[in-house]
Amino acid sequence: MSDPPLTETRAEQLTRTCRSAVGDNCRSVTYFDPTNYMQVYLRDDLERDADQMSFIGHEWHDFKTTTDAYRGSELGKYRYTIRVFENGFLVRAGTEDSGVFVTTDGLTMQDFEALSTAVVELLKEWEGVD
Repeated sequence: MSDPPLTETRAEQLTRTCRSAVGDNCRSVTYFDPTNYMQVYLRDDLERDADQMSFIGHEWHDFKTTTDAYRGSELGKYRYTIRVFENGFLVRAGTEDSGVFVTTDGLTMQDFEALSTAVVELLKEWEGVD
């Protein structure tokens, strides 16, 4: 892996953004772009043995496939993905150039919406996109 894709300041800002949206339900936060990734937060009670590279590959590929497949449909523009697992959830949100996946404990749909909105707004701010 090359240089980290985020500065320490941005990593802390992303962590604060996600934790502000979902509080202690936040399990982990990982930033990724087409060439790199960085786990910026992992809750203390979780093991550090996840295969991050595999997760990133799937999330980046699925994002491109999903946005291409539904482009122009009556459903509107893609916004975010929620994956449901036995022990929690994975929320993937992002822009064309970068993404974040956040793993969480149980949340409401309003919590997922607040989280994805906050993440996308932050990424757009960093990219200088309105």
